[in-house]
Amino acid sequence: MLAPLAMSAPPDEPKDFAGFYRATVDPLRRYLTRLLRGDAAQAEDVAQDSYVRLYPAMQDNAVRRPKAFLYTTARRLVIDQIRRRNLAPMDGVEPVELDAHARAEPDVRDTVAARLELERFERAVAELPPGCRAVFVLNTAEHLTHAQIADRLGLAKSTVEKQHARALRLVRAALATQTDEASPSP
Repeated sequence: MLAPLAMSAPPDEPKDFAGFYRATVDPLRRYLTRLLRGDAAQAEDVAQDSYVRLYPAMQDNAVRRPKAFLYTTARRLVIDQIRRRNLAPMDGVEPVELDAHARAEPDVRDTVAARLELERFERAVAELPPGCRAVFVLNTAEHLTHAQIADRLGLAKSTVEKQHARALRLVRAALATQTDEASPSP
């Protein structure tokens, strides 16, 4: 049986998301601005992405220490950004050539299809049992390993592996069912 996921915030951290946001947003932005060598706009974007990833975990009470989770997420996002920036451009392809074939904006059908697909995915994840959902979100959104998730949630690594495998099966099955229901019958 899984250990309960209800985790409380340390006494010095607000328990509600809005209070937590107000208490941490300015220090987080200053920290990120230092990491990003003075780029305040980029720091603000990374901070927002970090809060977007933290919010569902706080709502599910899946995080013991929200401040540590937030700063770890932000630091990893900065590292990912730096890695992407340092990637070498594709050899032999000029950016102008790529721009000539790319549309400035997706057409309406692509936008609607993408929104529907995202809604189906979000619905499938929301329908997961809480333990599976917590493991799935930490692995998918935070890119944590099974061992890191086990440490964070206080579970055995084998339990995390089983929960992750179950979550993947359930999400695939839900998406397949939703796709079948969305398809017009002949």
